[in-house]
Amino acid sequence: MQRRMIAPCFMDDTLECLRRHNVEVEPLLASVGLPPVISEPISAEQYGALWHAVAQAMDDEFFGEGARPMRAGSFALLCQALLTTETLEHALRRGLRFLRAVLDDPHGELTVGDGLAEIRLSDSGPLRSAFAYRTFWIIVHGVNCWLVGRRLPIRWVDFKCSIPPTGSDYRLFFGAPVRFDQPESRLVFDAEFLKLPVIRDACALREFLRKAPANILVRYRHDEGLSAAIRGRLHATAPASWPSFERLAAGMRMQAPTLRRRLQSEGQSYRSIKDEMRRALAMEALLNGSRSVADLAADIGFSEPSAFHRAFHKWTGKSPALFRREASSEVDACDNASAN
Repeated sequence: MQRRMIAPCFMDDTLECLRRHNVEVEPLLASVGLPPVISEPISAEQYGALWHAVAQAMDDEFFGEGARPMRAGSFALLCQALLTTETLEHALRRGLRFLRAVLDDPHGELTVGDGLAEIRLSDSGPLRSAFAYRTFWIIVHGVNCWLVGRRLPIRWVDFKCSIPPTGSDYRLFFGAPVRFDQPESRLVFDAEFLKLPVIRDACALREFLRKAPANILVRYRHDEGLSAAIRGRLHATAPASWPSFERLAAGMRMQAPTLRRRLQSEGQSYRSIKDEMRRALAMEALLNGSRSVADLAADIGFSEPSAFHRAFHKWTGKSPALFRREASSEVDACDNASAN
């Protein structure tokens, strides 16, 4: 089985956070068998061991990034509190109340409308780091996915703070458009998932906690599972030549109903995967290239530029031209942050 790894840029965020809170990093790294300088990916298990070491050293499972410390053992209590909920919506609302009681700030509120579920973060204190908001999303979304036993695709993620030097990794991690310098921090997904039943019990919780947080860092990333294998196949082919679902299933030596059922268990469909990939290709081209929107639309498999405009606005809430301008501003901000 392929070992699941944590990128160095994620570690950079973590270590920068610890130094900001005057934590001696080198002894903690040594205590879990990690070198003082990390330039290569480490295993999720190694990062999990570091997370536990930090939580014990700081008595804070939120790395000092909340208004109050999330005392060691709070994560386990959160999960236990959610086992008696019936649906994802029930669990999410209870979990957000729990985290508000523990952290005070930042705290989240669920709003539902127009087919979307949005977790909006509020904070009465100063603006926090991207690492703080990302950690909040990892805890909330990772536990949610575990409770219902499937990955929940994210539509987009907004950060109120400015883009960090590792901003490109944020897009990779969430597998969705990520925007910085927004009016509020929020994570958005399809509201239909709120009806999913909670399927875990106390026995499953013991196993989950034994492997946490390594399991939520990698298991529910967008680049894990069967959908990742499909993305790999599509990446090797021009979008205009992507196979039909039946041809894809045959190429993967599966019956079409079996493939459809397994994708559904991951919270995906072939259409959603293609949409996610077209969205990512479009964002990459708008961020790094100068091709016209008409040419770009043809490149990613749209027969008409107008169809691409409609799809892109549905994906991001913006026109391609506006996204390109904002993306260019993000790159400039990232370059300035790196230089400083």
